[in-house]
Parts: sequence; C-alpha cells; structure tokens
Amino acid sequence: MSRRPSRRFSEMPLRVTDGRMSMVNATPQNKDNVFGKLNIPKPQSGTSERRTSFFGKGAGGGGQRNSLFGSYGGTEKIKDPRPLHDKTFVQQCIKQLCEFLGDNGFPGTITVKALQSPSTKEFLKIFEFIYSLLDPTFQLPTTKIEEEIPRMFKDLGYPFALSKSSMYSIGAPHTWPQALGALIWLIDAVKIFNSIKGQNLLFADFSDGTTELEEGVEYNKLFLDYCSKTYNKFMQGADTFEDEDLEYLSHLKRLYNVDEALLESQHEKYRILMEEVERLEKESHTDRLMAQRTDKLRLQTDLQKLQSYRTHMEAFKSHLENKVAGLTEEMEAADLQLESLKQEKGRLQHILENQKFTPADIERINRERNELQQTVSSLSRSLEEAQQLAWNEEITLVKTKERAEVKLAEYHKLARMLKLIPQSAENACGHDFEIKTVSDYGPTTATLIRTQIQNPLKNMLVDVEEEFSRMTNMKLSLEETVEQVNSNISEKMNDIKQIKEQIRRLDQQLENDMQELAQEEEKWAADVDGAERNKKLLEKKVMDGYEEAEEHLKAAQQQYHLVLQETKEESRLVANNLTHVFTAAVNHLGIVEVRRDCETK
Repeated sequence: MSRRPSRRFSEMPLRVTDGRMSMVNATPQNKDNVFGKLNIPKPQSGTSERRTSFFGKGAGGGGQRNSLFGSYGGTEKIKDPRPLHDKTFVQQCIKQLCEFLGDNGFPGTITVKALQSPSTKEFLKIFEFIYSLLDPTFQLPTTKIEEEIPRMFKDLGYPFALSKSSMYSIGAPHTWPQALGALIWLIDAVKIFNSIKGQNLLFADFSDGTTELEEGVEYNKLFLDYCSKTYNKFMQGADTFEDEDLEYLSHLKRLYNVDEALLESQHEKYRILMEEVERLEKESHTDRLMAQRTDKLRLQTDLQKLQSYRTHMEAFKSHLENKVAGLTEEMEAADLQLESLKQEKGRLQHILENQKFTPADIERINRERNELQQTVSSLSRSLEEAQQLAWNEEITLVKTKERAEVKLAEYHKLARMLKLIPQSAENACGHDFEIKTVSDYGPTTATLIRTQIQNPLKNMLVDVEEEFSRMTNMKLSLEETVEQVNSNISEKMNDIKQIKEQIRRLDQQLENDMQELAQEEEKWAADVDGAERNKKLLEKKVMDGYEEAEEHLKAAQQQYHLVLQETKEESRLVANNLTHVFTAAVNHLGIVEVRRDCETK
C-alpha cells in the first residue's frame, strides 16, 4: 500500500474558500473550451450570506446554496465587500504585495514606501510580472493600456469593474486602492494556479503511473460516497460535516487495519515529550540580561526622580534662606522695639511707684492693663498673620509676574516671526497685537486683550486655515497633474528615442542600399554582357531540354497525386482518433452525472 507522505490525515474535500477549483480553463492560455469560460471569484466575506458559484451566478432555491453548474457569468455588478478605503487594510495589502514580489524574484527594487503611491509605469511593470507567472509568454500591449488592463482582469474573471479613467492616474488616492485590490486578487489567482499546477484532475483514472495515487477500489468507493454525502449537505446549507468525517475516518481505519491502541500510545508519548520540551525550555531560557536591563531602567528612573527632588529641594532651600533673612530683619526690628518698650516700662514703673493710688485704683489699672495686654497680643498675632499672608501673596505675585513676562516674551517673539507686530507689520492688517508690560495694565487687562488681540487673531486664524485648505487641495491636484504630465513626458521621450533609432537605422540602411545598388549596377553591366553570350547557348539548351522537362513534369505530377492521397488518409485517421477521444470524455462526464444524480436521490 503506497500512501503519500505529505497527504492530509483526512481525505475530506477542501472548502470553497480554500480556493479549490477545476483545472478547466484555469490558465490564461486556454482561450477555447467546451465547458465555457471559468470565472474565478474572490472568496466572499465570512459575514455575507451570498454564495457565488465557480461558474458564475447559479439558480439556487430557498435557503440552499447555488450549484456549481449555474449560468456562465453575467452582467451583474457586484459591490466590492473589501474595505479598500481603510488605511489599515490598504497597508496590509501593500505589505502582502511587497512580500509576494520579493518572494517571486521581482526584477527591481520595490519598497512599501514606493507602493504608497506608485506611478503608472511601476504599476504596469508589477502587473506584467504577476501576469507572467500565469502565462510566461505574456507581453504587455504597447497601445491603449487604459483599455487593455481592465479587459484582461475581466477575461480572468475579476468580479469587480475597473474604470478606464483610473488607469490614467493609477497612483492617486482615489484610484490606487481599487487597483491594489485587483493586484491582490491576481496574486490569489496565481497562488491558486500554482497550488493546482501539475495535478491531473481530469481523467485521473487514466494516469500513466507517474502520479502517486491511493490504491484499491474500496478506497475510491469510500471517498466517492463521502464526497457525495458532504456535497449534498453543503448544498443544503451545512458548513460542518463532523458526522460524515467520523464515519469516513472509521471506514478508513477498518480498511487499512489501523491499531487504535498503538495510536493512543504514540499520542501519549508525544504529549509527554512535548511537556518535557516545554519544561526544559522554561528552565533554560532564564534571561538574566533582561532582568539586569529592567534593574537598570528602574535605577535610571530612581536617579531621575532623585535629581528632580534635589532640584526642588535646592529651590526650596533658597526660598527658606530668603525667608530667614526677612525674619532676621524682623527680629532685629522687634529687639529694638522690645528695648524701647522696656525703657518705657521702667519709666512707667518709676511713675507708678512714686504715685499714690488707692487699692481700688490699682486693681482697676491692673485690670485695664491686662485687657490692654490681651488686646495687644491678639493684635500682634493678627499682624503677624497678615504680614505672613502678605508675604506669601507677594511671593506668588512675583512668580506670577515672572511667568507672565516669560509668556509675554514668547508671545512677542512668535508674533515677530509671524509678522504681526508692530502695527505696521505685513500680517498685522492694521491691528495692534503688541501687549505692554503686565504692570501697565489694570483689572480690565483680560477684556482689552480679548477684544483687541484674541478676537482679531481668531478671525485671522480662520482665514489662514481656509487658505491652507485651499492651497492643500490645489497642491494635491497639481501633484496629480505633474505626475500625469511626467508620465506622458517619459512615454513621449521613449517614443522619440524609438523614432530616432528607427531614423538612424533607416539612414544606415539607405546608405547600404545605395552602395549595394552601385555595386549591383556594375555587376548588372557585366552580367548583361555575359547574358547576351549565354543567351544563344541557353536557347539551344532549352530547346534540347524541353522534351526532357516535360517527362520530369509528368513524373512529378504522378508523385504529387500519390502524396495527396496519403495525406488525406492520415487526416481522416487523426479526425477519427479525436472523435473517439471526445466521445470517451463526454461519456465519462455523463456517467459521473448519472452517478451523482443516483447518489442525490
């Protein structure tokens, strides 16, 4: 029993979306075929309920699928379901195209950046290269490219229309996605063609023995039954065939005497070995370098945090030093005030001791003194709090002024760059956009800035954005025009080079012809003399050989009739052989259809 090593474990047929198709008219070389022209459709989206037949649109019923043998194509225009205007999808298609060209030996350097907006010449070169993978003898037409390219895609069965106008500016943003989608479809067709190339799908039973096949009538019967059952369920709308797969697999195991116990033991050994391999890989792949890099990044982050903290602390230190200097001055002033208060206290104490008061007066004075001391202490605390608050507000105000000055300097610098200041500047339009020093303004500064500067700037910004949008659109149109003109110029230059080369060759040929003509005239003069001399001899010889020529002519005519009869007989035999071959093919297809109808019933 010869089993193919690379054969799939299950003999289940491939799905329609896997690109399986008949070899009938699969290549561009086959122009005529008794089965009609083959349309190779793009696989439909997974969310679409519409199924397309390999042979065009078929007539299916209700919720069933279309038959493979429907009408051969049609004029229905199908909307492309692919998101060709999605930038992500377009980038994926460009990457796929670039990889395909690189893998198949594209003659030239091609990059993803170049494929963002290729020229018409590059597109034609890519199309010719991909088409040559289907037909090695293909040569790109030299005239009416804008009509020939869409016609070739239509002949290949491309289900979506390509406009003739899109061929003039193939790299434009509104035309390149459609052309890119057509190239991706052509790449898929090449891959399908390469996957089935060399397989003898028609009359496989009449193999000459060079192709490896499954042996035995039982296997062919099982496989045909399996295909019939799954195809019937597929036409009824099924997408999975688990029951048929299990039944077919059990039949194959019984047919080839498969040992289930041996398979289970082999699977168990495989599982144990894979677990051991995973364990060894985990143990051997301890990346200490990655851990060191992580530690390095963490330490660098900590270093940056420490440096920023150090800068913050230095600024805080300078702030505290300034505050200490202010407090020192306040303490000196407080010491002087305390000294003066002590002197005043001594003077008042001396007056108090020398005066004579009653105990009631003393008690009243003490009570008033205590009240005054409490009032002084509360006022002192309020004064300190007010001074501290004023100090903090002053510091905040200074910082705010500094930031405002920096922002104001940046604003003036940017305004001078944009030619907005002074008032007579080019872009000022008579407005005064200059902001004076912050200290020059009062509470109405924000309102003045909003009315005198912000509103005119907003209006100018709107005008600039509109002008920028208009210039951008003009730039895009000019770039497209320049690209088209450059393409036309390159084509005309090539035509001029060809015409100059033709003129040079014609001049050279004319010169050679003139020289040859002069030489021939000399030869003719000599030949005329010789001809006159030979004329008389020839007349004599002609008369002598006339009778002999008539005899040879009769013999040649007899030989011609014999050869003609043999040729007609060989043509008749070849026609009979071809008739027998086509009769056998038609009978074979009839038997297959009858067997299919029987299986369906």
